[in-house]
Amino acid sequence: MWDFIWTNIIIAPMTNLLLWIYDFLGHGPHMFGLAIILFTILIKVITWPLNTSQVKGAQAMQELQNDKEWQDIQKKYAKDKEKLAQEQMRIYKERGINPFASCLPTLVQFPIIIGLYQSITRALSVTPFDMLKLARTIYPFQNVEGIIPLNSTFLWMDLGRPESIQILGFALPTLAIIVALTTYVQSKLTMPASSNPNDQSAQMTKMMSIYMPLMLGWFALNFASGIAVYFIISNLLGIAQYAATGRANWSNLLPGGNKKTSIKKK
Repeated sequence: MWDFIWTNIIIAPMTNLLLWIYDFLGHGPHMFGLAIILFTILIKVITWPLNTSQVKGAQAMQELQNDKEWQDIQKKYAKDKEKLAQEQMRIYKERGINPFASCLPTLVQFPIIIGLYQSITRALSVTPFDMLKLARTIYPFQNVEGIIPLNSTFLWMDLGRPESIQILGFALPTLAIIVALTTYVQSKLTMPASSNPNDQSAQMTKMMSIYMPLMLGWFALNFASGIAVYFIISNLLGIAQYAATGRANWSNLLPGGNKKTSIKKK
């Protein structure tokens, strides 16, 4: 049952959308990479409300760090984690702030990431069994004869394989590095400034800013490079969207930049 739902709700639509964009662009070299880029932009447009919620949630969290009541409870209950959590949830409820709003788009991305990986591998089918699965996935309106087999070349990459560049005899995973860096930058820009090391929400966000770049970088290192292309474009669009609000916390990119400058007492 689950396999039927996953195939027909996630895999089939994504595979057919990729193939349709590829067919629309033409069938030459680099076109499948462009299809993935356009697909990423389309996903961003579809998930725009979630991304907007993420931006608003991050902005609300940034403003909350400067709120006197918030700062007072951080100091008052610094040694009582349970009471601190209760007071934080009370303030969230009173102010109408969802502390998980900034994480929701990331969670939504996971089925998209898995679905995109399976769609790419299915579209680039190289074995008879893969071809059979692809034949069962493609919608009747697709121009199958004109687009299969796909040209998986994009720039220096084979989009169906992990990417690396040979430099002085070493395989350098350039896309994986770029994925990790852009994910780090995006998470840091949306991280609220905090002057209290006991602020649990800030600690959770800080942990996410470390784990997410490592995890997505690992995906890009070990799976089809088409996934890495999706990550990079998605991250760049996310950075641009947040920077356009004028609230991007660029100081977070510097060591110690997430700490507020303390005011010296006279």
